[in-house]
Amino acid sequence: MSSLPLGNDNDLDDTQFYNRVEEILFISDNLELTEKGSTPTILLTGIRGVGKTAMMKKLKKDFKEDYVVVYMDLAGMDKFKEDDKLTRSCFMRLFYECIIKACRESNIITIDAQILKYFKTRNFKLDRLESIDKIPLPILKSDEDYAKFTTFVMDLPQQIYDDCKDNISGVLIFIDEFQLLKQLDDNVNDFLWYIRSIIQSQKHIGYIFSGSMNVKDELIADIAGQKGAFGGRILSYEIKTFSFDTTRNYLAEKANYLKFTDDGFERFYKCTNGNPYYVNSFARLLPPNEELNEEKIISEFKKTLPYLLVNLTNEWYKLNNQEQRIIAALVEKPLKRIEIANKLGVTSGAIGASLKSLQNKTLIELDKDGFRIYDSIFKTWLKNEYGEKGDYPY
Repeated sequence: MSSLPLGNDNDLDDTQFYNRVEEILFISDNLELTEKGSTPTILLTGIRGVGKTAMMKKLKKDFKEDYVVVYMDLAGMDKFKEDDKLTRSCFMRLFYECIIKACRESNIITIDAQILKYFKTRNFKLDRLESIDKIPLPILKSDEDYAKFTTFVMDLPQQIYDDCKDNISGVLIFIDEFQLLKQLDDNVNDFLWYIRSIIQSQKHIGYIFSGSMNVKDELIADIAGQKGAFGGRILSYEIKTFSFDTTRNYLAEKANYLKFTDDGFERFYKCTNGNPYYVNSFARLLPPNEELNEEKIISEFKKTLPYLLVNLTNEWYKLNNQEQRIIAALVEKPLKRIEIANKLGVTSGAIGASLKSLQNKTLIELDKDGFRIYDSIFKTWLKNEYGEKGDYPY
């Protein structure tokens, strides 16, 4: 019955993709400058679930006929972890893998690049000599040279364009979940400056960085701030939640079997905050062809909270005790660092690592009022758990 996409479905067809006409046009116009030799660099920001990934995947479909489009989800760096740490090498390995995949999707032969990569990015030395028909044959062994590998990978998009410019208009690099760079064990700001130094020398290459960040995130200052790596050279664009009217029109078109009363829809909008992830997920769980008044929506929302927040509740149960206690301390209102420490009965310095970890996981954020829980619906779930059980789900 429902034509609504699943809340976590980011690969939408044209019938499922709704609104965002102005955003798509604006971003597309800037990306098309790639064909003229520019290197447009765009930073997409917005809260988790607002539709940034869905938009990037739509843009990839729109541009794939004329461009090589590299889509890179930084969550994929996990598979390259070294001693359970994320390093710059993890980023580069994933980047190389995604470039090769994009070339194959565009029917560009990449075997030469793979062979070149092996010899250009490794240091060879003699391991031993073996004799075959009395002829000594050197056996080599090698270690990957990070500096050589990084240079090779970062230069590869330009090399692809130069080799294929008669057949493509440019190369577009879409880097999603960009906030995960905060988890690198190296100096992130230095790494951003290195990336910028490569990008500014390229032609016919376009970049989009996207991540679950709001305008107060410190990573945005590192990227686009006046003193940031890309300050003055990157276009920052915030993807916002659906307005009240957009949400109402969207559900009227895609889910006209939902019979909201006026107060019922007002409550629905307050519950979801116009966030497309929650709008789709909650609407799919509502009973069809029944009157949905305010009381009914409140009742259904409480029942469906665990389903709406399955990803965040999984994150909650992976946290250590101190991290959980910090989040619990922020349920009622934002707090300064010293106020959190006082609530937990520890020194301010003792919670520094936990605060940083929670920020990196986009579970809390820091603003002028102090630290606060990033997702208001996650906070609602915690409040309900406390109200029903007398304690938080530690």
